[in-house]
Order: sequence, then structure tokens, then C-alpha cells
Amino acid sequence: MDEKGRLKIPAVFLDALKEFGNQFYITSVTGETARIYPMKVWGEIEDKLAKTPSTNQAKRKFLMRTSYFGQMVELDGQGRVLIPGVLREAAQVKGDVDVLGALDYLEVMNHTRVMDTLKNEPYTADDDKALEDLGI
Repeated sequence: MDEKGRLKIPAVFLDALKEFGNQFYITSVTGETARIYPMKVWGEIEDKLAKTPSTNQAKRKFLMRTSYFGQMVELDGQGRVLIPGVLREAAQVKGDVDVLGALDYLEVMNHTRVMDTLKNEPYTADDDKALEDLGI
């Protein structure tokens, strides 16, 4: 990530992202990571939320956080997106960061946080079993 908060999308993800167009919604629920959603995917999330009563507490918490941290962005000609300043600060994403594919969005994380997570939340036989139960 450069000093202005622009993230260069890794080439391995760039072509797949471009298939969705050049507009994305970048947000977070916890502030610990930045999630980059293609607008099509984010629109599907919003459609589901629209069907949920406004009194639903989980919906209200989700919308408050994703609105606070979120911003619609456009992919520039150099394959970069601007991570919102409030989210950059909260997630501590500056300089070298890790970009992880998560099926329908990208997750951007502070490298130290990624390494801590890998160390403190090991993959176990129970995880294998849970995935096997899902047919994976």
C-alpha cells in the first residue's frame, strides 16, 4: 500500500475483479481488516438486508459498522483502490499488507495480524471434520 492509502491489487486477483467492473465497496464489520467487495456482490448483500426488518439488532450493528468504515471506490488505471482513511487507521494497514482471497471478496490485513492469527488459531482435525461435513 502506498503512502496515500492506495492498494495495488495483486495480479493474481486483478483479472477476476475486473470481470465485475471497476467499482467496489470497501468496508469492515470489526475494523480489524478491510474487505473489498465487487459492487455486484455488495448489492446482493444489501438486497438481503433490505428484506430484514429495520428493528433487527444484528442488521443495525452491521449497517452502522459497514457504513462507518465503508466507501465506494473505483479501480484506477494502475490496478489500485483507495482504502478509506478511517479503515486504514483502524485496521493498521500501511506499507506491506496481505491480500487474501475469500471467494466473493478480498480481505486486506496487516501482515503481523495475519501471522498472529495463523499462530494463535491453528488449523485442526476438527476443522477438517467440519469441512468434510460440508462436503469439502
